[in-house]
Amino acid sequence: MAGPKFKALPGFRDFLPRDCAVRDYLFDTWRSVARRYGFSEYEVPVLEDTGLYLKKSGGELSGQLFRFEDQGGRDVCLRPEVTASLARLVAQHQRDFPKPLKWFEVGQCFRYEKPQKGRGREFHQFNVDIIGEAGPTADAELIALAIDTMLALGFEAGDFVVRVSDRQAWLGFAREQGIAEDDVPAFLQVIDKLEREKPEVTAEKLAAYQLTTEQVESFIADPEGASEAFATIRDELAARGMAEHIELDLSIVRGLAYYTGVVFEVFDARKSMRAVAGGGRYDTLVATISDGACDLPATGFAMGDYVIRNLIEETPHAELQMAAWLQRNTPACDVFLVVADPTKRPDALGILAELRQAGISTDMPMGAAKINKQFRQAEQSGARFALVIGDELPELTLKVLASRHEESCHVLGLADWLEDRLQQPDGPLLA
Repeated sequence: MAGPKFKALPGFRDFLPRDCAVRDYLFDTWRSVARRYGFSEYEVPVLEDTGLYLKKSGGELSGQLFRFEDQGGRDVCLRPEVTASLARLVAQHQRDFPKPLKWFEVGQCFRYEKPQKGRGREFHQFNVDIIGEAGPTADAELIALAIDTMLALGFEAGDFVVRVSDRQAWLGFAREQGIAEDDVPAFLQVIDKLEREKPEVTAEKLAAYQLTTEQVESFIADPEGASEAFATIRDELAARGMAEHIELDLSIVRGLAYYTGVVFEVFDARKSMRAVAGGGRYDTLVATISDGACDLPATGFAMGDYVIRNLIEETPHAELQMAAWLQRNTPACDVFLVVADPTKRPDALGILAELRQAGISTDMPMGAAKINKQFRQAEQSGARFALVIGDELPELTLKVLASRHEESCHVLGLADWLEDRLQQPDGPLLA
């Protein structure tokens, strides 16, 4: 038998109920950590002028755009990331806010690249930025937030590492090696792929700049390559008790051309997959996007839902924490009404409406069904309680589905009683 004619496009996802619940877990964690750090949420359109993302993104990004002409003849694209859109927004509205701006966003992005583990053509991303602060203390604040996000997701020390670098070190290296300024972005693309490309491919690309792999690896291994900014970041994180989570790694340069200074990536310590988060300083982007009308230093990072979900599912204690959250937060309802006497259905509908209006998540069968089938529906819904409505009305029976314990209750004051009962554990109600 032939399968369905239409399926999701390659690199795009359907979200079944559990997938939506996992997404909600990530979003809830991201938002709670950002707000704990004093960040405010913003949003920008998912569709932008293509020129915005060609202006100074550079690298592979320009070839990964979902780009088309709209009905108005405009050259537009689905946003591949959010930083350029944020720069546009800030340039337009920054006068209305005290500096620095501490803003975050959770939203969808699109890139036309090869789908693979940890990477699709659409993804949700957590974006966190500080704008209007030039010093490395802002970079330290962001790295601390990234670390706390990993911890909040259930990871522990040793599960991940933040690898910190500084593009200024590489710009100095390029000058010393006589690499032309116009060739530096392409050179940094080679460095960015050191761990992902075959050694012979890297060697061939470096030869175009009269460099060898040994020269590059020697520079990366030299601790003298650390900048003053890195020293400040290390000290700031040490004072927060977070120094164990970071290391200097000059092989990190990031792929986008707008980065200007400190850059960092969060990696699975086992290196079983690509970076789970990354970012850095982009001090010239706001000025570039606004054609010089607004010049503000900035730093930020992003974490995508694909890779972090994979890492959670491969890390037992992080997966256990997520499973516990899902169990608490994803039942379709708290109370399922079991109509033991079909003639009581009108009464059951009245109780259903009353409980829902009181804010209690409640469901019931759509039509007449045997009582055993209704209890199966109650269990399948994930409800904590089954409220049995039968001949004894206005007396009711509440069954705790996990333990099969039964309690008596009354229609009068039912919503208030259930509100209180939902706060109690699932065992027998204590007097």
